[in-house]
Amino acid sequence: MISSHSHDTHARHAMAATTHPEAAQAGIDIMRAGGNAVDAAIAMAAMMTVVEPTSNGLGGDCFAIVKTPKGIFGLNSSGPAPSLLTLDGLNQKGHQKMPRFGFDPVTVPGAVKGWQALHKRFGDIPFGDVIKPAIEAARKGFVVSPVIAKNWDNALKIYQKHLQGPMFNAWFETFAKHGEVPSPGEIMTLVDHASTLEKIADTYGDAFYHGDLADQIDSFSKTYGGWIRKEDLLAYEPEWVTPLSITYRGVKVYELPPNGQGIVALSALRMLENYDIATVSEDHRIHLQIEALKLAFADAFEYVTDPAFENVPVTSMLNHDYLSKRSKHIKDNANTYTSGRLDDHGTVYLATGDPKGMMVSFIQSNYMGFGSGLVVPNTGISLNNRGMNFSMDVDQKNALKPGKRPYHTIIPGFIEHYGTSLGPFGIMGGFMQPQAHVQVLSHLIDGRLSLQEALDAYRFQWLKGFEVQIEAACPQNVIKHLEKRGHKMFPTTDVSPFGRGQIILRDTLTKTYRGATERRADGHIALW
Repeated sequence: MISSHSHDTHARHAMAATTHPEAAQAGIDIMRAGGNAVDAAIAMAAMMTVVEPTSNGLGGDCFAIVKTPKGIFGLNSSGPAPSLLTLDGLNQKGHQKMPRFGFDPVTVPGAVKGWQALHKRFGDIPFGDVIKPAIEAARKGFVVSPVIAKNWDNALKIYQKHLQGPMFNAWFETFAKHGEVPSPGEIMTLVDHASTLEKIADTYGDAFYHGDLADQIDSFSKTYGGWIRKEDLLAYEPEWVTPLSITYRGVKVYELPPNGQGIVALSALRMLENYDIATVSEDHRIHLQIEALKLAFADAFEYVTDPAFENVPVTSMLNHDYLSKRSKHIKDNANTYTSGRLDDHGTVYLATGDPKGMMVSFIQSNYMGFGSGLVVPNTGISLNNRGMNFSMDVDQKNALKPGKRPYHTIIPGFIEHYGTSLGPFGIMGGFMQPQAHVQVLSHLIDGRLSLQEALDAYRFQWLKGFEVQIEAACPQNVIKHLEKRGHKMFPTTDVSPFGRGQIILRDTLTKTYRGATERRADGHIALW
């Protein structure tokens, strides 16, 4: 365990937390101006596409969990494969697995439509007012923070190596003029992005799906043999869903249902309930968590897909008896697992809570940093590469089909804590996300740590087979014990693979907030 860099943060009226100070402040400013937690979340999401383009953009997806006095609501605003994108088409191009760059992995962007859906259902102030802070930051400039500058530089090195041809020119023109990326503390402007945000604000998002922006996406795709068309954008609608939940040692944990991977965290937690995590040694605790997560991922990789296309046996996957039997596969040494037999790396996370108790857990991503490496010319719209998570094996449930959504990694969470507090939490980071959810919640519930201590504690990430990456802050004797159990441990001082999280909880008696933010990023909590 490492020492926490600070205590939990407390607020009387409202709280907004994310990985960039300007975005967090935008959320608080919106709530001070009469907006609610949803208005604040949209303002922050729009701002994050500007100030942290290394992790998300207007061409990505989003998910949300919203808590209101009327209940808890889930939004899945992830986009499907374009109607023209088929396995036959990819096979004809010689692909044996889903590619990372170019138009082949681009799915229909859902983020902007998600903002619109959230605002239509819950927003209190005009949509244009909510987007305005992001427009100003893009046009007038924002200060590039240290972690974002580092990620920007890493992306440039990758893209200079892999992005070949004129279809990628707009990325370099937008984000790496003259072959350079901004340094920490440098003021950056994104003028095309600002103009696009203005069109989104003025049309309530419709320009992106029905108007000028949709035409530009369509034209760009046709020019370079892409699959996405304006008809795909016209047809797209987000889905309101009922969050899944389990109770882990008296704490109710909410995640969104498939096509997302939140069920991995719920499955692993339910298996871990069969062990007294609070009293075992540190290496034994980590061992149990690794093995439970491996078992949960084995089921998820087999069964999680778009439920509109394939049956996803959620009830069976979370069944107490089934998971109790699955947990018995965990022995003293590391193992590999197959799925059970059933009866039936780039993202931004933000959390908000307003004076009336409305709270939002929100996550948004292009995937793998900037996404596909494509930017629609003269718009600042960086297109996602979420299609990478499709399988090209026609026999797999997650096999690519036109109009189908892929297995999705980004997951917002929400907890009700012992009946005394409740609120949003999330840790971004690809397949690290459910692993981080399990570790942070275990620290909170089993270890009784503070919010900040739970976020600051060192983390591990199971990679594949027996391979486990772990932060170098983990004591050497713990690593040695894990290696004796058969885990192949890879300690690292690089904190980027281990996710970046935020937590906000509201005390149900005092109506005040406390929160924590991520030491692995330029995290910030804004208060009112």
